[in-house]
This record gives sequence, structure tokens and C-alpha cells, in this order.
Amino acid sequence: MRAAWACGILACGLTGASPVLAHDVDVTSVARVFLDEIAEGRYLLSVVDAKVPRITDPRAVLPARCTPVAAEDIGIRVLSGFVFECETPLEAGDVLTLPWSLAGVVVLARWADGSAGSGYFRGGRGVVPVALGDLRANGASLFRVAGTYLRLGTEHILLGIDHLLFVLGLMLLVRGFVPLVKTITAFTLAHSVTLAASALGYIPIHRAPIEAAIALSIVLLAREIVVAGRGPAHLTHRKPWLVAFVFGLLHGLGFAGALGDIGLPESAIPSALLFFNLGVEAGQLAFVLVLLLVHRLLLATKRLQLPKLDPFLGYALGALATMWFFDRLPSIWGA
Repeated sequence: MRAAWACGILACGLTGASPVLAHDVDVTSVARVFLDEIAEGRYLLSVVDAKVPRITDPRAVLPARCTPVAAEDIGIRVLSGFVFECETPLEAGDVLTLPWSLAGVVVLARWADGSAGSGYFRGGRGVVPVALGDLRANGASLFRVAGTYLRLGTEHILLGIDHLLFVLGLMLLVRGFVPLVKTITAFTLAHSVTLAASALGYIPIHRAPIEAAIALSIVLLAREIVVAGRGPAHLTHRKPWLVAFVFGLLHGLGFAGALGDIGLPESAIPSALLFFNLGVEAGQLAFVLVLLLVHRLLLATKRLQLPKLDPFLGYALGALATMWFFDRLPSIWGA
């Protein structure tokens, strides 16, 4: 009867076994770039992610009237990226063509007048076109912001294997539809609170310990799945919604860390935050509904006679999360 859960763990395990963190550019295929206007007509393009290929031909990236310049000649140290100058300042109709085969790029622009803007740009056919008009503080409409951050939130939860595994563990632990709805709702409310508080700067974010703690939360949940039915019921079994709420606060910090990497547009912070969270909830709900549907279909066939799989699934869940936990530990000390 738990074959659907087994499929879920297997799929998550195969997808997420290799990376140390579940939100790196090699998993999400989304890179981060800064564009700084350092003087009139002069700009610095900085690439945040070390795993993104180096840009070897800056001229192919720039509009025709712009040319790269040696950073050393103007006293600037560039670790990854380049400096360029344009005959006239960049305009809303200009496009930077980044030569990467990625799903997309998040660009944060900081202009000389003190304004800033950010945007997500989809890739295709080996390049990522960045429209400068979307990087002005007032350049993005509410509709564009809503669509962009709704999609980013959905993609983040569906690619965030650790968060999905925790939801899967809750589904293994809870018996009955109403208790499951109550538990998932508590998890949703909790991570929504810390996501908003962290994104707005009320709670500081330290990614490495948070990612390690999220993996540990899955290990602890897996243990409760394994020991369920042995001896007296623990608090996790009596009030799973309470445990889901507490751990949901932690997972919300993980979502906020990812949102911090993406950035929020200065002119539409509340809208972007709202729709990113709605995207997370939409992806989470889709994951839950798919597993429930598969489970129901397997039951309807009445052909599959399986032993009680909960302990096995708990061990599989715990083993994968333990591997993640030890992989993430060194990053806490900067190893």
C-alpha cells in the first residue's frame, strides 16, 4: 500500500543523491549575475556562481556600441566577470546575451543614481538574453513580477529535493486524510512565516547551518517513521502537526536563502515575496496530490500485495538524509 511512497523516495533519491546542496546552480540551472553602473557609460558585470563557465568573448555579450575594457587599467579587481564601456549609457531596449546553456539567470542591477532592479531571464538555445528594460526599478509590471516569482517558487520547491522528502516523510507518518491536511497546513503556515520574516530582513540567514539542519530534520522524521507502533507513541505520532510546524519554521529559512540568492525587485517586494511563496505552495501541493493519486491507483488495482513497507521507507529516507547531512557539515566551517 505504500508503493507510491517508495516511488517518491526512489525518484527523489535518484534526482538528489549527488549534490551537496539541493539549490546549487548545477541542480537548479539558474545562475546569479550582478550588473553595476560604476560610472557614466561604464559597467561591471560580475558572475556570482563559480560553476558557471567563464565568459571568454565579452564582445558577443554586449550591444554593438559597447566594448570590454581591462579592469586593471581603471583600478578594479574582477574575480569573475568583466568591465565594459558604452558610447552612450545602456538603455531599456538593450540586451545582454549571456553564452550559457542554463534554464535562466537572475540579474541584480545597481545603477549610478542609487536605484536598483532585478529580474529572472529564461535561457534557450545555448544563450540567456537579458533585457535591460526589465532591470530598471520601475521596469517590471506587476503581471511580469507575479509570473516570474510564481514560476521561481514552483521551480524551487520541485527542485528542492530535501524539502520534498520532508513532506514525503510527513505523509508516511500521518494516518488519515484530515490529520494529513492538518499536518501539511501547519508545515505550510510555518515556512511561510519564516520565509517572509527572513526575506524582509527580520531574521538573519546563514545558509550552511540551515541546510545541514534541514537534512537532520529529515533524519529525525525518518526515525519516527521506523519506530512508529513500537512501544508508547511519541509526541511526533500524537501531534504530527506540531512537529511539522516547528520543522516548517526551519525549512522556511531554507526557502528564504534561495530567495535571497534570487533577490527581490525594489519596486515590488511585497508582490514578489507573495508570489514566490504561492509558487512554493503550488509545487508542494502538486507533489502531494501526485503521490496521493498514485497511491489510490495502486490500491484500486487490488493486484499488488505488499508487506508493511513503512520501516523500509523510513530507513531509505533516513539514509539519504544522513548522507546529505554529512555532506553539508564541512561547509559550516568553510571547508
